[in-house]
Amino acid sequence: MRRTVLAPLALAAVLLGVQPATAAPASAGPGNGTHADAGTGAGWDPAPSAPFDFGAGLRCDFPVHGEPVVDRVVQHVLDTYPDGSVKRVLYKGDLVIRVTNTGTGAFYDADASGSALVEYRTDGSQFWAAHGPVLVGVGEGKGNLPRGLYVVDGVYTMSIGADGYKAVNLVRGTTDDLCARIG
Repeated sequence: MRRTVLAPLALAAVLLGVQPATAAPASAGPGNGTHADAGTGAGWDPAPSAPFDFGAGLRCDFPVHGEPVVDRVVQHVLDTYPDGSVKRVLYKGDLVIRVTNTGTGAFYDADASGSALVEYRTDGSQFWAAHGPVLVGVGEGKGNLPRGLYVVDGVYTMSIGADGYKAVNLVRGTTDDLCARIG
C-alpha cells in the first residue's frame, strides 16, 4: 500500500494541497490504528487523520461518517515561512478510511495511501502534487468534480482555493465515487 513521491513529479510541481484526510494524508502501527510502528525517522513525524461527519446533502445524498482504520501517514516539513508556519510538506504512508452511510450502515474501506507534496500558501490556499490514492470531498459548487466523496488515484495536481474550491487535474488516473459505493 505504501507509495513514495516521485522525484520528477516533485520537481515539476513544487506543490500539493491535499489535506491529510482530507489528508488530506496521515498514518499508524500494525492493525491498531496507532503510530507506534509508523517507522518515523529523522525529519518524519506522524500526521494523523481526524474522523469526519457530513450531513445529508453536503457530500452524499445521505449522512456520512469517515474514520481511519489504518493510519500510518507521516509528514516531512521541507520549508517554512519566516514566521515559522509550514510552507511545503511531503506526506506518505498507509491510510485506510472507513466511509459509512450512517443511515443504512453500509460502508467502504477506502485506500487513501497516496503520497503528496503540499504547498500551504499564505492566503489559505493549497497546491498539491500527488501520486496514488487520496480521499477528496467536494461540496456543492466547490470543485471541478460534482458534489461527493472520491478516491482520486494516479498522478495529479489539486489546487484548493482559499474559499475551499477544489480543482483536481488528472495527469493520469481515476476517480472513484464513494457515495455511489455506499448509497
